[in-house]
Amino acid sequence: MFNLGRTLVSIGFLLLVIGGLLMLLNKVPGVGKLPGDILIERKNFTFYFPLATSIIVSLLLSLLFWFIGKR
Repeated sequence: MFNLGRTLVSIGFLLLVIGGLLMLLNKVPGVGKLPGDILIERKNFTFYFPLATSIIVSLLLSLLFWFIGKR
């Protein structure tokens, strides 16, 4: 039977881990400032799209899930 409490705790723990990793990534130099990341700054407007960072994160997550799927 589906256990809603266990599912909610699991999701909460996963969010906690992801939040902790994001906080640690802010301290790593170069993350989010790679060549290929788009930054447009004007007087009253700033647009930032981390294209290269997104591609690298996507590749790393794909590899991780591939390794998990092999087990």
